[in-house]
Amino acid sequence: AAHGARKMEDYGRFLAFLASSLLVGFVSVILSLVWVFHYREGLSWDGSSAEFNWHPVLIITGFVFIQGIAIIVYRLPWTWKCSKLLMKFIHAGLNTIAMILAIVSMVAVFDFHNAMNIPNMYSLHSWIGLTAVIFYSLQLFLGFAVFLLPFAPVRLRVALMPIHVYSGLTIFATVIATSLMGITEKLIFALQNPAYTASPPEAIFVNCLGLLLVIFGSLILWMASRPHWKRPPAENAKILRPIGATPEGTEAESTMTNSSNADKSDLRSNTEVARKQNIKFDEAGQRSTM
Repeated sequence: AAHGARKMEDYGRFLAFLASSLLVGFVSVILSLVWVFHYREGLSWDGSSAEFNWHPVLIITGFVFIQGIAIIVYRLPWTWKCSKLLMKFIHAGLNTIAMILAIVSMVAVFDFHNAMNIPNMYSLHSWIGLTAVIFYSLQLFLGFAVFLLPFAPVRLRVALMPIHVYSGLTIFATVIATSLMGITEKLIFALQNPAYTASPPEAIFVNCLGLLLVIFGSLILWMASRPHWKRPPAENAKILRPIGATPEGTEAESTMTNSSNADKSDLRSNTEVARKQNIKFDEAGQRSTM
């Protein structure tokens, strides 16, 4: 019973994090719209600064918010009964949308710069931003090729999985860092009278937006890095069922009935070992999901 209570409490904690991150992400998107419509010239596609404004809005919507959701989509407990393949499609689909929005947002900047005769690619923001987009497209392409299409051997998937996870989280963190650089740069350029240094309302407003992006990133990275919020491996979905519901379970049960606690912990460590081996293969995205 204690274990059940702990699971519920853990589930509650997960839901609290999920709700907070959705809220903070959603509010960030709204604030980016308020920024460009209330303080700036709104949105258009005519080479004016209103075209530039697509850049922050689409980056925050796609590259930050949607990418963040894509990262944690496997961790939603109510999807654990869905096929792994379906979840892969959702993960890949959200990342693809984020990618498209990021590319459109970059086109807007180049377009605006060229219309206004502003040089391209001179700032650190632009260097790291373009790098992030290139690596993101690479990550997306490799993810499709290795994990979604049924051709890659399991061993390759097992080998690439930790790299895929690490790269995804690193790109996501880099995108948030780059957004903060971009926000700062835009405020310094745009606020002349009164200047940024005078802390006008727009400066305070957009600084708060930056703060929210950091909070959003922290929540997503926390959820993504908790081992116990991981999707259970497919072969191991039986862990979610009561023991004894499967043939493997019966063996475990008979051991438990005539055992002391020492045996129990022994059994637990055996199951743990088996689970780790299972995870290895599942991470690789078992063929059974294909």
